[in-house]
Amino acid sequence: MYQINGIKLIQLLTLTLFFSISSLKAQEKKEADADMLLKETIYNENRVKVLNFSLKEFDALFFEFFDKKASTDVVLTKQEYYNYTIQIAIFSDRLAALYPDQKEIAYKNKKKWFAESYEDYLIYKASQKK
Repeated sequence: MYQINGIKLIQLLTLTLFFSISSLKAQEKKEADADMLLKETIYNENRVKVLNFSLKEFDALFFEFFDKKASTDVVLTKQEYYNYTIQIAIFSDRLAALYPDQKEIAYKNKKKWFAESYEDYLIYKASQKK
């Protein structure tokens, strides 16, 4: 077994791999935290407006989002993407207030829309071009 300054090569490779994985995880956490901060900001800026949406206004928002998402000519910015997904999430609060017996479903929908990832969206957009 090869040794460098008394450290076996396998130990050196293991340490290198450990620090590389740790660094990647730290970077992913920073990006996730930045996304969550953006999502919370959008939520706070739009909450009152969206809670007052009529079903017609919500439908327009919802279908506009899906049209843009499906379009091969349009790539939303992170801000635009989260603006749509978070507003859709907020509308779940309105549905929960209007239909108290559907609170659990509304909560799950809100959680689902909050969990949407811009990186997943970009991967989806890249797959559209293939």
